[in-house]
Amino acid sequence: MRPDSVRRWCFADQLGPHFLDVEDQPVLLIESRAVFGRRRFHRRKAHLVLSALRHRAAELGAQAQFVQARTYREALSHVVGRISVCQPTSWQADRFVRTMPAVDVVPARGFATDRATFETWAQSQRRLQLEHFYRDARRRFDLLMDGTEPTGSRWNFDAENRQPPPKSGRLGLREPWLPDEDEIDEQVRADLDQWEKDGDASFVGRDGPREFAVTRAEALAALDHFVQHRLSDFGPFEDAMLTADRWMAHSALSAPMNLGLLDPLECAYAAEDAYRAGNAPLSSVEGYIRQLIGWRDYIWHTYWHFGPDYRHRNMLAAHHSLPQWFAELDADAVEARCLRSVLEQVRDHGYVHHIPRLMVLSNYALQRGWHPAAVTDWFHRSFVDGYDWVMVGNVVGMSQHADGGLIATKPYASGGAYIDRMSDYCGGCRYRPGHRAGADACPFTSGYWAFLARNRDRLAGNHRMRQPLAGLDRLADLGDVIAAQQRLGDTPP
Repeated sequence: MRPDSVRRWCFADQLGPHFLDVEDQPVLLIESRAVFGRRRFHRRKAHLVLSALRHRAAELGAQAQFVQARTYREALSHVVGRISVCQPTSWQADRFVRTMPAVDVVPARGFATDRATFETWAQSQRRLQLEHFYRDARRRFDLLMDGTEPTGSRWNFDAENRQPPPKSGRLGLREPWLPDEDEIDEQVRADLDQWEKDGDASFVGRDGPREFAVTRAEALAALDHFVQHRLSDFGPFEDAMLTADRWMAHSALSAPMNLGLLDPLECAYAAEDAYRAGNAPLSSVEGYIRQLIGWRDYIWHTYWHFGPDYRHRNMLAAHHSLPQWFAELDADAVEARCLRSVLEQVRDHGYVHHIPRLMVLSNYALQRGWHPAAVTDWFHRSFVDGYDWVMVGNVVGMSQHADGGLIATKPYASGGAYIDRMSDYCGGCRYRPGHRAGADACPFTSGYWAFLARNRDRLAGNHRMRQPLAGLDRLADLGDVIAAQQRLGDTPP
């Protein structure tokens, strides 16, 4: 039997044509209701995933066996013959498929660098560093390279990509590509309503019109729109935040890419083509390509490299539970304008770009000592582009520094001054970013100093934290700051 004649089981995050060996390969698609009963996902995420899966089944027609069942195991009992599957994207799913006797597991797809290449590279390194991996990938894929040298004689244009937002409050760009819903979306929404009514599932967040691509054709249209109309401005304002401009110049392609509808290399080469044609500046194109073949791939590979126990790391001994208002996306309970605005976007859309995730949501969780595993699970469930492999490294490693520095060399903790500089949130807020104590003290500023005080001994050996930790000794009101944070407790700021 030819390998390409074996039916290919495609999970709901493996929906692009590059997950098949040949165009006409038989396909198995499974919709498991139990997945949505085990955890409270965002309503928009549940809709997006089911819409994408059902659209793929409709596209393939008789080529696909589409099974709707309570569990994957139940669905597989209806499948005759051997099947193959590209390595799934979570430890749990990977363990499951390898226990099934009639399932052949083939190497993962949907990432630029394969796992064997990453492990070979990792064995050659004294310490894993994203920048070294990224440069190696640039060479291997000949992306933004002029011979053996990086285009523009620089590997990294971060210094040009840290501009604060414009005073106007908007970038003034065309909105991202947005889809039109169809009868499949309508049926998905009706089914989700029924599942909730029957008690089979419960969701967080609010429903609304679909905002992300669920088919290959839609994803390509969204990519083309980004490259033509938004890529040029991506770099300079990559780290900026605006209340009235939730998209900024970001691509909004992470959701379809994580559904497997786009291959990261095709996106990277499309961006490079825009630069070579003179349609986008090098700083923006380099910044975008670094997100694709650098950070995204690095997070994927470290998820497997560090092993299944990595998710349980808790170097900063953070053990507080998520408060109810945060867990339930109750933005209306929050007064702090930055946190209220960002949480409102998560509640209403299941999406904000990566800087509000890191410097508002994650920063607040880090300062309060919320358990990193609980924060990871919250991000996984609450974001339309959230998956286990995405969130473990980004949360445990980067944003909560729970791994002790395996991914990020220092905690991403900051006070209100950073948010004030990189956004327009603070102008209309009752809290003052420069105040760490008193009735108008910014919860991020007071929280920053309380975080440093609580973790002084744990962070003492980190040379990048010596200056911030030394600042604790210059605070005459540190006791008042810590007491104020303790009084706040789980109360929304």
